[in-house]
Amino acid sequence: MRKNRLKKIIPAFTDKKVLIIGDLILDEFLWGDVSRISPEAPVPVVWIRSESFMPGGAANVANNIQSFGGKTYLAGVIGMDERGRTLKELLKKNGVDVGGIVVDSERPTILKTRVIAHHQQVVRIDKEKMDNLSADLISQIIMYVKAIIIDIDAIIIEDYGKGVITPRLLREVLRLAKKHGKIVMVDPKEEHFNYYKGVTGITPNHHEASKATGIKVTDDKSLIRIGKEFLKKLKSESVLVTLGENGMRLFEKGGRITHIPTVAQDVFDVSGAGDTVISTFTLALAAGASMIEAAHISNLAAGIVVGKVGIATVTQEELLNKIK
Repeated sequence: MRKNRLKKIIPAFTDKKVLIIGDLILDEFLWGDVSRISPEAPVPVVWIRSESFMPGGAANVANNIQSFGGKTYLAGVIGMDERGRTLKELLKKNGVDVGGIVVDSERPTILKTRVIAHHQQVVRIDKEKMDNLSADLISQIIMYVKAIIIDIDAIIIEDYGKGVITPRLLREVLRLAKKHGKIVMVDPKEEHFNYYKGVTGITPNHHEASKATGIKVTDDKSLIRIGKEFLKKLKSESVLVTLGENGMRLFEKGGRITHIPTVAQDVFDVSGAGDTVISTFTLALAAGASMIEAAHISNLAAGIVVGKVGIATVTQEELLNKIK
């Protein structure tokens, strides 16, 4: 891959407009130290020194886009609670357009609490309700998409299976995207693969890909079978399967298959790496990159983010330095 070409694409991320639709999560981090084991049970006692909150789920993808210099529009749901207010304020502070966030008085804002000791995650506690959105709330999100579809360059569907992404919502979003010629990328939930027919591309990890197709990844042949199965079923232009320490495999509509090896990196935390991949891949396509160029850039971004602790983002400067 020509470095000069990648160096031209990355600055073009600036001001690209991306709509993200999906499950919104507030991530809470409790930072502390461990010095002993509890006398009550064989578990560490963590002395909490500080706490912090960060946008998670689809909201973390919005943060990634903003960090890269893009402009983000976000649609999803929060509860009528303090968590929801905290999440919305964090997003507004980061410059995210929150006009598509609707409030559901029947459900709490999703909270994921991670306890971190000595740079290692000790435990994660999830508080959530996963019922599908009401017809009225889905209609509100669709109205928001209709209002901004002309102004945006791409759409990212972040499906964590928490109730926001439904067949009705996706049908309408894909209809609007097709009508206006917009890129649609999906970070998928394996149970929902039938929802995604006609998208530009999807970015499953190899575990999700295996579960969705029923094909166990045992060797290169089985991985190729999975990629071809997705292209055939979804009629998408691309499938980017992330393989952890083995890099990525890009499958394109015309039959081209490209393996992208991982970038050597000390791994501290893989939290949010998938969010970084889809953010970078989508921005690169919106900036005029080919599928292969977009995959290479997203692979570089993933290599940077796993070297950070917690839900982190990457900047254009970091990407350009990585290429150098």
